[in-house]
Amino acid sequence: MAETITTVDLDETGWLLDADTAEPVAEHRLREYFAEELAPPSWATDLLVYVHGWQTSPQSAVRAAQRLQALARQQLRAARHLYPQLAENDFRPWTVVVRWPSSSLISAAGYRRIRDRAHAMGARDGDGHAAHVIGRLLGYLDTERPDPADAEVLANDQGQYLHLVGHSFGCRFLCEAVQWAAEASLGDTLGWSSAIGKRSRPFAADSMLLFQMAAPRDAFTSLFTSLLPDNDHDGAPLRGPVVTTYSRYDRATGFWHLRAEHQSGIGHCGIGPAPAPIFGARMLPTDERYPFQTLDHRFVSIDASDCYIRGRRLNPAGAHSDHLRPESAHLLLTLADYSR
Repeated sequence: MAETITTVDLDETGWLLDADTAEPVAEHRLREYFAEELAPPSWATDLLVYVHGWQTSPQSAVRAAQRLQALARQQLRAARHLYPQLAENDFRPWTVVVRWPSSSLISAAGYRRIRDRAHAMGARDGDGHAAHVIGRLLGYLDTERPDPADAEVLANDQGQYLHLVGHSFGCRFLCEAVQWAAEASLGDTLGWSSAIGKRSRPFAADSMLLFQMAAPRDAFTSLFTSLLPDNDHDGAPLRGPVVTTYSRYDRATGFWHLRAEHQSGIGHCGIGPAPAPIFGARMLPTDERYPFQTLDHRFVSIDASDCYIRGRRLNPAGAHSDHLRPESAHLLLTLADYSR
């Protein structure tokens, strides 16, 4: 069986580490390294970039991605009729797991420590490199996936689709990376440029799915302000929606986040203010199809409180990591289906 998951490791500054030597990869070798280690396989219909969150070991990050892939395969077999485009054109995902040091004590101080690390790693100014490295990774994947006209191995004529999936603090990394890629002047990024009209695919991500985001509710107006176009900026290269989930049983982004940032997080209460209207909906069971009108918005806030409940009593983080569920795979498959 073809390998469906590969990994990328970042150090505490967010810089890329060589898989063989564990040493930082030189700036001038980034694209060469990606080409050697991360060439998108021709059999894949969809490319997923998964960034984990708080309290996740490197091994657990891979297991989480494997679990999400397995749930998606099971769901597609059980309810193929809910995804007509995938049923016709197939869904063969290849996932890049971005791993970073996220472990700490489960306490207010521990949460604050990883919050500060995630911010320092992801910030586009200062010594943080995660946005730069992940942005370059996304740019590489975008330029290397087949153009529609060349997609002979696929049943459809749309090439390979790119989906961004984050959990917890990993959501912040993805948002920072996409913003960096949009604003950078380097050619090897996802950013809009004067050459936009010459590109066969003038966008990068077909969807962004953010599970239990560890960021303040106003993050899309205070931290990630370049995801949408405005009068001075073309906006980040997102063709599809930004979809977030939340659960009132998520204590990490509720109890701990409130103490660390003086307001509840998106993963507990949903998106607050945003630069575009927010469409709110509940997470649907695996036998119910999401209407297109539910997801056809720039920002979609999904209430998963009826689904993400495990760990709420015994786990200090509550249901923060209860996103590896069939219902989550159903949402991911729906976004992939509507991307066609």
